[in-house]
Amino acid sequence: MTETRLPVALVVVIDAILVAVFCVIGRLSHAEGVFSDIPGLLGTIWPFLVAVLAAHAVLLLRRTSADRLLPGVVIWAVTVVVGLVLRALSGQGTALAFMIVATLTLALFLIGWRAIVALVRRVRGRVRS
Repeated sequence: MTETRLPVALVVVIDAILVAVFCVIGRLSHAEGVFSDIPGLLGTIWPFLVAVLAAHAVLLLRRTSADRLLPGVVIWAVTVVVGLVLRALSGQGTALAFMIVATLTLALFLIGWRAIVALVRRVRGRVRS
C-alpha cells in the first residue's frame, strides 16, 4: 500500500500561509497595523516567507516529499535561521525574546500540521490493515 502524498503546491501554500499567520499574530500582539499598514505587514512577512520558500526550493531540488515530518523539521529550521538573518540584515528587530517566540511558534505551525497528517496516515493505515 502506498501513502498518499500531498501536492507540492499545497504544501508550499500551507507553509506560506502559516508563516503569514505567525507574522500577523506578532503584529497584532504589538498593536501594529495589519491591514491598515500593508507595507509594514509585508516588511514583517518577507524575511520568513523568503526563507520558507528557499527551504522548499532546496527540498524540491532534492526531490524530497515536504509533507513528511523530518523534511518539515528542515523547513522549520531553515525558515527560522534564514528568516532571522534576513530580518537582522534588513534592520528589523531580533531580540532574544523574539527569536525564542519565532522558533517555538514556527515549530508549532510548520512541524505541527505535519505531525497531524502523520497521525492521520498512521490511523488510516491501521484501519485499512
